[in-house]
Amino acid sequence: MNLLENLQWRYATKRMNGSTVPQTKIDNILEAIRLTPTSYGFQAFKVFVIENKELKNKIFNEACQQPQINEASHVLVLAATKKVNQAQIDEFLQLIATTRNVAIESLERQKNMLGLMAQKSEELNFVWTARQTYIALGVAMVAAAEEKVDATPIEGFNPAALDEILGLSEQNLGSVTLLALGYRDAENDYLASAKKVRKTNEQLIETIK
Repeated sequence: MNLLENLQWRYATKRMNGSTVPQTKIDNILEAIRLTPTSYGFQAFKVFVIENKELKNKIFNEACQQPQINEASHVLVLAATKKVNQAQIDEFLQLIATTRNVAIESLERQKNMLGLMAQKSEELNFVWTARQTYIALGVAMVAAAEEKVDATPIEGFNPAALDEILGLSEQNLGSVTLLALGYRDAENDYLASAKKVRKTNEQLIETIK
């Protein structure tokens, strides 16, 4: 199948059958997330991969009572940096310098732009970093479709409770969205055979020449 056929195949799966997704497929989805384009390439988020059944059950009971949490093979938690700090900026600049074999002094532009972000409030920082996680979420869903793995993005959860469960605040992180990965339970999922509903190109897209 090509990309568009795979995107036609995918949908936000409402019920999963509990089957385990092969690690190679999970690894490919995670690598796609790692390669996700982000502002400045800063990657101001972290991905937690939840496989443990007891932990998934705790998340279900205390933070997100959606059936996919327990039925999924893996649950990804995308957590964004709350407050950009100088240590993170310095580490990022060093990574650029090492990877591209350039002098760190040549990265003054990146240093200044990220420095401006670090001067902003935690609230504004989190607005910016949270947006980056949604880019990663979109890429992950496309990658999952390519792997023929069902993926359900989830926003309907209690971030404070989830942050407490995973100890995110202590890591300068806040949960933004979840992504359940698994295989559809076609018999119990009312959307499994439903037609995809989308606007037409004429309704959605306007070309300005």
